[in-house]
Amino acid sequence: MRGTALAAAAMAGALALTGCAKDSGAGNNNNAGSGDQSASCVTAQKPPAAAAASSSSAQNGEKVDGSKLKVALAFDVGGRGDASFNDSAAAGTDKAKTELGITAVSESTAATSEDEAAKSQRLDQLAAQGFSPIIAVGFAYAKAVGAIAPKYPNLQFAIVDDDSVKAPNVTPLVFAEEQGSFLAGVAAAYKSKKCHVGFVGGVNTPLIQKFEAGFLQGVKAASSKAVIEDEYLTPAGDFSGFQDPAKGNVKAAAQIAKGADVVYHAAGASGKGVFEAAKTGNALAIGVDSDQYNQKTVEASKDVIITSMLKRVDVAVFDYLRALAKGDLTSLPKRFDLKVDGVGYATSGGKIDDIKDVLDGYKAQIVSGAITVSDKPQK
Repeated sequence: MRGTALAAAAMAGALALTGCAKDSGAGNNNNAGSGDQSASCVTAQKPPAAAAASSSSAQNGEKVDGSKLKVALAFDVGGRGDASFNDSAAAGTDKAKTELGITAVSESTAATSEDEAAKSQRLDQLAAQGFSPIIAVGFAYAKAVGAIAPKYPNLQFAIVDDDSVKAPNVTPLVFAEEQGSFLAGVAAAYKSKKCHVGFVGGVNTPLIQKFEAGFLQGVKAASSKAVIEDEYLTPAGDFSGFQDPAKGNVKAAAQIAKGADVVYHAAGASGKGVFEAAKTGNALAIGVDSDQYNQKTVEASKDVIITSMLKRVDVAVFDYLRALAKGDLTSLPKRFDLKVDGVGYATSGGKIDDIKDVLDGYKAQIVSGAITVSDKPQK
């Protein structure tokens, strides 16, 4: 476990809001805008007010009939009910049932430590049964999709979190996780009373490093003096880190014992343990992927969840199904980012209402390009 004290020279004016991970800026604490709890930590000037936010245009417009689609969801470990990544994908399909008239849906879930042969077999069986599209939920399916999709050129496949498969019948659904995590980092800095926050990643992969990178940069953008605990549950290749609440509890509890009072997780179902540790340790927590304040599987800890970084897998899945039903996949964005509400933050519980203008200000600067968020951790 490691704690990193972050210090930078004071910078005045708009330069305090630069997107460089090493720049944090400094300004009058009277501009913090969120009360005494943040005034001791926030050093950057409050960003300019944002204009009205835009919404995803793909969800608007004419009625689309998707009743002919025969959809298969191949979930990652945890499946429906993980209160996170998989549940978000399921929500997108559930919406498509209601709004597009889709009735034929199959769901299956990967087992922990499942080998490539099992993943390929699952997709092959779904394709043999005539499902199209087949949506592989998670980068762990990349090799399997790459092997199976070319065998069925007349069927459509999509894969979440991977763009390495170049087959013409495969659509990547990828996200700017670092952008949403930047806002989570800003929220953590503003809500920390001790100016000491933490990040718990599930598995140390390039994907989860994007969450880490954005969070670190967001904390530093708001505060030049915050201390950050930064850890993973398992190394690359050991995917149990996404489904081990006990280990999540231990890691988060250790960070809290060192002084962290706001902890952000990107650990899938292991996040339940992070929330439990926050509740026990009188700390606050930030969820991920879905609006975890409203997830029943973590309901006992909802009072400590101040926000969640929304990775809108539900938006991507729904928009993909809608575009496929229309016969126009070119309408999909290449990456679901803040500009198309592909990532964002949750406001359930009202715990960040006092800093919503701050978060929206930073969001506007990211969308405009005034701030560039790195997808590689800068420590």
